[in-house]
Amino acid sequence: MESFTYSYPVMVYFGEKAAVKNLPAELAKTGENVLLAYGGGSIKKNGVYDELMGILKAAGKKVTEFTGIMSNPTYEKVQEGARLAKENGIDFILAVGGCSVIDCCKVVSAQAKLDKDIWDFEYTEHGAPAEFIPMGAVVTAFGTGAEMNNGAVITNEEKKSKSPLWGAFYDFAILDPAYTMTMPMQQVISGAFDSLSHSMETYMGSPREVNLSDEINEATQRNIIRNIRNTLKNPEDIQARSELIWAAAMAENGILKIGKVTDFQCHMLEHQLGAYTDCNHGQGLAVLHPVLYRHMLPEAVHQFARLAVEAWEISSDGKNEEELAKAFIDALSAFIREIGLPTSFAQMNIPEDTDFKAIADTTILTGGCAKKFSREELLEVLLECR
Repeated sequence: MESFTYSYPVMVYFGEKAAVKNLPAELAKTGENVLLAYGGGSIKKNGVYDELMGILKAAGKKVTEFTGIMSNPTYEKVQEGARLAKENGIDFILAVGGCSVIDCCKVVSAQAKLDKDIWDFEYTEHGAPAEFIPMGAVVTAFGTGAEMNNGAVITNEEKKSKSPLWGAFYDFAILDPAYTMTMPMQQVISGAFDSLSHSMETYMGSPREVNLSDEINEATQRNIIRNIRNTLKNPEDIQARSELIWAAAMAENGILKIGKVTDFQCHMLEHQLGAYTDCNHGQGLAVLHPVLYRHMLPEAVHQFARLAVEAWEISSDGKNEEELAKAFIDALSAFIREIGLPTSFAQMNIPEDTDFKAIADTTILTGGCAKKFSREELLEVLLECR
């Protein structure tokens, strides 16, 4: 196990009616001016907006709304939010939604306190923001666990790059599984698969020998697989949704990463695919993972074989390690088809003439991956996914 320091700053309020029970006390700690951030307006249709506005008004807050945050938040949108925050003297940001809203606001919080362009500051000057507007998150769409860390994935359209930026940690996160009940099922499953992807990407990092973090990870993967199936079987199963929203948080709150150098090569490749196509993140991961893992198999055979047994509950009887490793990839592929996610770019309506070479050439190459991919092999992966 690698050396580590672990500290976790986010207070988590979990369960039905968590906002009603806990948000008033948190708002009592904040200033008067609140930036309420959300996406396309679904929270106005499902009652979440009215509930939260009632709590904000009862707390005597002056609310400025930051709306229209898109599914792949752009750098331009970040700058819009930062301008709103500065112009309105915002004391506190309340982000309501899924990964897109939650990620966007992390960077808004930092940019609003920074006198220079945060992209250049982090990527050119290699600086790290040190001052932030305090924030809280109300999660309505699970999957990414974005509320659990200070990393954000932002699309810089001018630079043709969908890349990580580092912003603020949330002071608290409210996880109410009932808020996810009005999400379209395709979005539910896509987000839940992202949780599985986060867990696999963490597990596949180094060191290769299994540690305590990996054993917790195996249980998390089993849980996600089981509860995706349970949710599809019964969309009203609040217990399954509760498990999935907490599994998403577990995958990104640092517990599974303790003592690890993580992989995330598949995520980096999908991010650049998203930069060029604006595709759905979870769907892109579903297409890429099996193909990338077939390329990784010779270097990752031991970890794949263990996942076959511990996460996918495949019997090891009569199978050698390589056969188990292949069985893991086959099980993952079959599961993706079973839960209705795409298995090719064509099914995602990504054009054949997409510049896949540019995507491969601009993908971040990660250090923790079992296989050290070349850009040429990443291009092969992309072409095989068509």
